[in-house]
Amino acid sequence: MVTADAARCAELESVLFPGDGPWTERAFLSELAAPHNHYFAAREGGTLLGYAGIALLGRGDSAESEVHTIGVDPAAHRRGIGGKLLDALLREADCHGGSVFLEVRTDNTPAIELYAREGFVVVGTRRNYYQPSGADAFTMQRPNRRASAPA
Repeated sequence: MVTADAARCAELESVLFPGDGPWTERAFLSELAAPHNHYFAAREGGTLLGYAGIALLGRGDSAESEVHTIGVDPAAHRRGIGGKLLDALLREADCHGGSVFLEVRTDNTPAIELYAREGFVVVGTRRNYYQPSGADAFTMQRPNRRASAPA
């Protein structure tokens, strides 16, 4: 993902997460500027259809990763784009080491199922996590897979 994608990502955010404080173009630019963050884009015919970002935190025994966001244009849902973006994030996390964490709305069944297929389990619930909607989130964790990651 590049800085020129920030406006399109913000546009998709407003469609995907209207009641949950969608990220602005400025928020995406800030995320892209942080050296510990890694962002990916899915494109078709030059059009950005999806985006995903992860933070790689700590080093050595204290390493962990946090999925910040995954979003796919509703017109492109059910085409495997979200899964491919998640795969890209998890490859980064596996090279970094440590567990991977994320938050997901408790009512977002398709996302929860995708994460579960990739080895994530619910480890907690954050009440009123999403604002301004007040929706709850599950915190999910996937154990370290560094040992099985390709060199």
